Formats: sequence, structure tokens, C-alpha cells
Amino acid sequence: MLFNSIEFLLFFPIVTVLYFLLPHKYRWMHLLTASCIFYMFFVPVYILILAGTIVIDYIAGILIENAEGHRKKAFLIMSLVANIGVLAVFKYYNFFIENIEVFMGWFGIQADLPLLGILLPIGLSFHTFQAMSYTIEVYREEQKAERHFGIYALYVMFYPQLVAGPIERPQNMLHQFHERHQLKYNNVARGMRQMLWGMVKKVVIADRLGLVTADIFNNPHEQSGITVAIGAVFFAFQIFCDFSGYSDIAIGAGRVMGFDLMTNFYYPFRSRSISEFWKRWHISLSTWFSDYVHMPMSYSLRKYRLWGIAISTLITFLISGFWHGSAWQYIIWGGGCTVLLLATRY
Repeated sequence: MLFNSIEFLLFFPIVTVLYFLLPHKYRWMHLLTASCIFYMFFVPVYILILAGTIVIDYIAGILIENAEGHRKKAFLIMSLVANIGVLAVFKYYNFFIENIEVFMGWFGIQADLPLLGILLPIGLSFHTFQAMSYTIEVYREEQKAERHFGIYALYVMFYPQLVAGPIERPQNMLHQFHERHQLKYNNVARGMRQMLWGMVKKVVIADRLGLVTADIFNNPHEQSGITVAIGAVFFAFQIFCDFSGYSDIAIGAGRVMGFDLMTNFYYPFRSRSISEFWKRWHISLSTWFSDYVHMPMSYSLRKYRLWGIAISTLITFLISGFWHGSAWQYIIWGGGCTVLLLATRY
């Protein structure tokens, strides 16, 4: 289900009203059921894939907390392999197969490897990263393993942030599902305002700009240089309003029910440097890569000093680019971001 759909305009008020009418002990069950319905609007059978990884990570969290030494790390690896494996099959399998065929063709080897004709599950990149943050934080002993299976499942599937984030951390969300939320005017007013502003950014600005940019970039050779430059600027604001609009709707929907989701965009075009930009743009993803990829890698490469920072930055952005899409242009984009960031840093 998409936020900018008639179905959601009916879904949201019904779910919210029922949430406050139900006793506290049944609310997690209500939200989990609603989140399953929300997810199954795409491809219903894909709920089984999500359920499978939820079961694995729930068990892994408890095993990690109770284990020590190599066994503790082994349980973490088991969880990460399961999550990354699902992401690799659905999002990256065809990319790797196509590139293997091209590579083998360079040596005169004709390969006809099978491709998968499957759709990418909606929000897979987001809830996979959110699930991995849970097991990593339990491994680091920064978060206790969640014993309530329904609450953990809700942490992964909470419908406002299921499709496009923010990518939350267990320290911020798990305790909120246990807390009793009261209906408060300020929460409803602020949440509805943010949802409305998100809808304006998504539907009024991003979707309208999309009509212009699609016409320009689908026929680039027929455009003048000025037109392409204007299209590039329009595209930047299209992406910002599309993505941040979705985040605003998610954060606002959660706030109406009393949940506090993290800020995902903070005036990124006011940034005075590339480094500052990445602290303001898609904050939940930037901090995820910083905490779980860049910082650990920089620490392990600390003896190489500046070269170690440069290598860890490059690898982080290449992975980030690949996360955005299974195509070479996204990897090139990650490399370009690295060049800009290191140039401003050094």
C-alpha cells in the first residue's frame, strides 16, 4: 500500500481510531495485523519471506545474548547471512548473473545463465537494514534481546516506516511498543500537519516535477544544455520532496499514535559542505552506514591513517550506492560521492 493512495486514506484513520479504542495489551497485536495488511497489498505471498527472516532474527537475538566468544559471533553471522541473502537474491541476483555473462564473453565463453523473473519485495532494503541493526546492537550489548515475539515482529514491520524508513534502531523503537500511549491533541495536530506537508511534497511537488524531468531525461539528445541543467536541478528537488515527503508521512502517522520516529531529513540543501550534506540527507541511512560500516572499518584500518579513512569512506559509499540500486550507475554515484567528500575533507 502506498501513502499517496485512496486505500491509505481509509486505512490510516481506521487503524488509528481502533488503536486508541483497544486496551493497551491488545494494541501491539492490532498494529502488527494492520502492518501485515499494509504489506500484503503489494505481493501477499512475500509476507512469508519477511516472516522467515523475523523468526531467524528473533531467535538469533536471544542466542547472541546468551552466548559468548566465537559462538556469539557465529549467531550474529547466521542472522546477517539470512538477511543479506534474501536481499541478494531478490535485488542483486540478476545483476550479478548479467555481469558474469559479460565477463565470460570477454574470454569467448558463451554463457546462458538463468535469470529470476521476480519482483523486488516492497521496502526490502529498509526493513532488512532495520532487522540487522537489532542483532548487531544485541551483539554489541547495547540492546537487550526482545523476548516478546510479537513486539519484535512489530519493530520490523511497523507500517509507517515499513516502505521507505526511517531505518530505526531498537533502542529508539522497541520500548515504545511496550509503553501505553494516550490520545493527545498535540500529537494528533503535529502528526497530521507533518503528514499533510509530506503529501504536498510528494504529490504536489515531486510528482509534478517528475513529469518534467522524465520528458527531459527520456530524450536528452533533443534538449539544449540549459534545459538539461534545469532538469538536473528539478530532479534534485524531485528526489528530495519524494523521499522526505514519504518520511514526513511516516513520522507524522507514528506521532498521531504517540510514537516518536527519528528525523530523516534536516534541510539538506542548506548544507555548506558535502560532509554536512550527508549529516542532513537520509539521516537514518547515513548514520546506519556510519555506525555499522564506516566507523568499524576506519578503526580496523587506523594504522593507515589518512589512507585508512579514504579506503573506508570509498567502500562505505560504494556499498551505499549499491544499496540504492542494482546497477553500475549507482556504484559510480557512490564513487563520485567519495571523491567529493574526500576533496572537501582534505
